[in-house]
Amino acid sequence: MSETENLSLTAQDALVALMIAVSASDEDIRTAELVKINTAVNTLPVFAGYDVDRMNTMAQMVFDLFEQEDGLDALFGLVREALPDRLNETAYALACDVAAADGTLEETELRLLEEMRYELNIDRLHAAAIERGARARHLTV
Repeated sequence: MSETENLSLTAQDALVALMIAVSASDEDIRTAELVKINTAVNTLPVFAGYDVDRMNTMAQMVFDLFEQEDGLDALFGLVREALPDRLNETAYALACDVAAADGTLEETELRLLEEMRYELNIDRLHAAAIERGARARHLTV
């Protein structure tokens, strides 16, 4: 973990890292999830001015952390340092959108979302509304 100890994330980096983490949690990063991440970064106001070249750095950081025993705890530590509380619900909503993007929710994705709710201190009612919105946006006919 020595590489991550000196790593400093921006709030935008933290949002990207959480989206990548959800996508990678089932060890199968799907195209729909990558498209969702890229679309979010390229269109949402919260990412205005973000250097998209940092997305590769964030992806590699997440992959490296996932290989470590306490990597998820380290990731959440970095996110807590970088992410202002006012963006916690935004972070959770983005993660839910990525998880729902491919039309299926794997058990590992659900567990990671549950951990995110806890780590980001998302109220159960707010989490349910965010999850319902993500589900509604990703339904197929």
